[in-house]
Amino acid sequence: MALGDPYITKDELKVFLGIELTDTQDDARLDFARTTASLGINSVCRRDFNTASSASARLFYPDACELTEVHDFSTVTGLVIETDASGLGTAWTTWTAADYQLEPLNGTVDGVPGYPWWRIRAVATKGFSFTRAANVRVTAKWGWAAVPGPVKSAALTVAEEIYKIREAPFGVAGFGQWGSIRVRENPLAMGWIAPYRRKVVLVA
Repeated sequence: MALGDPYITKDELKVFLGIELTDTQDDARLDFARTTASLGINSVCRRDFNTASSASARLFYPDACELTEVHDFSTVTGLVIETDASGLGTAWTTWTAADYQLEPLNGTVDGVPGYPWWRIRAVATKGFSFTRAANVRVTAKWGWAAVPGPVKSAALTVAEEIYKIREAPFGVAGFGQWGSIRVRENPLAMGWIAPYRRKVVLVA
């Protein structure tokens, strides 16, 4: 699914709730629930578990001379890493594959495989420099290769809770924030997504 899409389909939520697939009476509420739950998970975890359809460029600040943390990406297809030591955005240098190491190594965290990369470590003679402007430009196909099972389970659980709150403020602005509140208040969902939470990435 594309970045920003819900992690569960309407039919998956209907099955979870015991609603007939042919019953369309509450489809609007179901869509609201699954979208709000998914955006809430994104807000709590500070990442999107879907994947972009194509590569795009984003700017970042380095974290250290040897390390820059970026948004998640799970393939090196279309990957381009550039730096501009001048900080003017006019003298970009493209790094070769020998200039960097992608982490976490082997896409594994705490023994669990399937994670994307989000750290770029400078190796050999390369290094990141600090300027007032964001001087690391990464072109990548952002997102995860697949939505983790625990994330889908959390989305179903929170969507069920949201669906059953009939006084929910349908259609109001800021429903993504409301969803994150529901996620934080659900200990089961928080337990599932806890391993996937990450710190804030410094972006331009």
